[in-house]
Amino acid sequence: MDAASELQRAEYDLAVLAPNGLRRGRSTGSCATAALRAALYRLLAGVTLHETEVSLPDGRHYLCVPVQAVEMIAPDIAQADVLKDGGDDPDNTHGATIFAQVRRNQSGEVRFFAGQGVGTATMPGLRVAVGEPAINPVPRAMMRTAVAEVLAELRPGEPACGFDLTIGCREGMSIAPKTFNPKLGIVGGISILGTSGIVEPMSMASWIASIEVYIRVALAACAPGDAVAYLPGKIGRVFVAQELGLPDKRSVQIANFLGDALDFTEQALAEAGRTLPLLWLAGHPGKLAKVLDGVWDTHSSKSNMAMQGVARVAEEMNAAGQGVLFDATLLQQMKEANTVEAIIELVRQQDAALSRRLWCEIETRIATLAQARVPSVARIEVRLFDLEGHQLGAGA
Repeated sequence: MDAASELQRAEYDLAVLAPNGLRRGRSTGSCATAALRAALYRLLAGVTLHETEVSLPDGRHYLCVPVQAVEMIAPDIAQADVLKDGGDDPDNTHGATIFAQVRRNQSGEVRFFAGQGVGTATMPGLRVAVGEPAINPVPRAMMRTAVAEVLAELRPGEPACGFDLTIGCREGMSIAPKTFNPKLGIVGGISILGTSGIVEPMSMASWIASIEVYIRVALAACAPGDAVAYLPGKIGRVFVAQELGLPDKRSVQIANFLGDALDFTEQALAEAGRTLPLLWLAGHPGKLAKVLDGVWDTHSSKSNMAMQGVARVAEEMNAAGQGVLFDATLLQQMKEANTVEAIIELVRQQDAALSRRLWCEIETRIATLAQARVPSVARIEVRLFDLEGHQLGAGA
């Protein structure tokens, strides 16, 4: 890292509470990366770290992560443990021990392996290939960065060497059944996740209360003719900011609580005796398409996944007298898909125009269902995106 980058790099302070007053935490990806760094220091320098810095994906911040234990478990293998702290989010992995085992290899590459309690992908449609450990792309990138950083710190100027990284979770086998992993075809344990390295405490009653405040602020900021947008997560945020041109105060992160958000909207508008001309809902269909099954709290602990609802819409489009749009093989593949993202790829690969038609129909149905919940909103527009942020339906 050059001097200019180092000057700009700052610690991400977990002592600063989230806007809802709750404590943020460390993702399993951050914990695994911290364990990796500590294990590398022990392997390469014989140094036992009690805390280490983990560079976050934003390139501007790092986390200081306590290290629980470090040891050599074989003459050529170092291991380190880090306790997962999910903050105030009801995270299934909170309190679990994430560990990393590190050894040199002759390939010159960083290779990933599933240790005890970390699952392996057995079905397509995930962020990792079949047969690969369930370590998502962003945590993998964080760990590769950590390897490069440690080598630069301990062996500056030397050629890069390869390492085998085995990532595990001591309680992973007992935690996994509480997650979607069994349905996703991930066997043997948990997934190592995280897109920012930070766990935001979203799925809480107090977070629901804070959403009401954000919605009221957004509505109060509306001049006549203005629109607001609700997003379950980060997907769609670029669209709302750049394509719609909405300022931050009129764009509300609603987490899993779409039903509550709509109810808060109706209540606030009714109290003020006014209407809202346009409300945008933007996000991934893995969340928003759950509305097709009457699900308004989209947290994974309170709802099934959305694949069956999406496949049902395809069947109903066939039955609407427009001919066979989706053949029997494709419909069966959609029903058996282990993620909505897998359905996106299935339909897109078969027929890009048909894919757009399907997602336009689903956007329309979600908007209609949501509209019934907020009569004080004149019109609702839904935009769905894949995990890469590409539009799926209208505007695609």
